Amino acid sequence: MEETITPIDPIAFEIGALQVHWYGVIIGIGIAIGLFMVIRESKRLGLHPDTFVDLLVWAIPIAILCARAYYVIFEWDYYAQNPGDIIKIWNGGIAIHGALIGAVATAVIFSRIKGISFWKLADLAAPSLILGQAVGRWGNFINQEAHGGEVTRGFLENLMLPDWIINQMYINGTYYHPTFLYESVWNIAGLILLLVLRRKAPIRRGELFLSYVIWYSVGRFFVEGLRTDSLMLTEYLRMAQVISIVLIAVALAIWVYRRTKGHADKAYDVQG
Repeated sequence: MEETITPIDPIAFEIGALQVHWYGVIIGIGIAIGLFMVIRESKRLGLHPDTFVDLLVWAIPIAILCARAYYVIFEWDYYAQNPGDIIKIWNGGIAIHGALIGAVATAVIFSRIKGISFWKLADLAAPSLILGQAVGRWGNFINQEAHGGEVTRGFLENLMLPDWIINQMYINGTYYHPTFLYESVWNIAGLILLLVLRRKAPIRRGELFLSYVIWYSVGRFFVEGLRTDSLMLTEYLRMAQVISIVLIAVALAIWVYRRTKGHADKAYDVQG
């Protein structure tokens, strides 16, 4: 007999006819926590905290638009037939790689306009970015998306997961890998690593951000291999895995290039 488990309601609350979805609330919480962290670190390094507020005014909407555009492009067969669904981001469908492209491009332009080192901004933002991603993945949990292949309830119980997570992984009569959780935990571990590197390791300007790119991409490559809803580049190539490999290679190349050419000769210290 099929189990009867009621999933979490994706709607957090309603204001009149307006429905506020948990997906949006969780994304907002991730952004708020990340902003709080980066403002505190900005003060420690002598950078005016309003700098990141000004940056995020542009970076957040551009990142969201790029994240959605990235997803829609790779799912165009569906959206070409359902154009009205393109704006429905509350149902999911935000690609983190698209968001990163938009955010980094915005930060590069912003840093040039303000006369601030892009690498300094990127180093400051790296821990906040990975923390925001860790929080944001729980929006996928609420929407019952971005999961992996089929598993048994016993498998999930052996992971020592609470019932409220296990039950939410029960979708249309089947239990699935909680890949959102795997990535969230990986990102929390990455946050701890970045915080340790920032205060203990002799890294140089730009290398904290590059460490973030490498750490996140390694985890994403393996987690993506478990997912069942990957955006595909070809029949056999998952787009996120290809992008992850490219990002790792590019980040390592930039790291070596900056060290070799002396562009990373400034240590990442309390003076920034």
